[in-house]
Amino acid sequence: MTEKITICTDNHDSDTLALAAQDYLLNGVLATRVASLFKALSDPTRIRVISLLAHTEMCVGDLCLALGMSQPAISHQLRILRNLSIVSARRQGQHMFYTLADQHIHDLYCQGLAHVEHD
Repeated sequence: MTEKITICTDNHDSDTLALAAQDYLLNGVLATRVASLFKALSDPTRIRVISLLAHTEMCVGDLCLALGMSQPAISHQLRILRNLSIVSARRQGQHMFYTLADQHIHDLYCQGLAHVEHD
């Protein structure tokens, strides 16, 4: 976690805090990329896909069966997740197998789940 800056004046007549905080301000491009990630994670269907892929690699057909959805609907969600590097795919014969792209995505999912399950 990032160190917190704690310089503030009651009348805000000093820009010390604002100037110090600017070191932590994301640039526009990076902020847009992070927002796109969270936007992709804001869809319940995509979270359900991620919940399955957090535990095992799956092909589209098995994802369709597990989620009770059509192949075009699952493929649409997977395309969004792939474009944002949230999931990765590998081909084996005629099947595409999907998994989470990396440990960061797995951790992000687990942290989000833990947060909402926390009392």
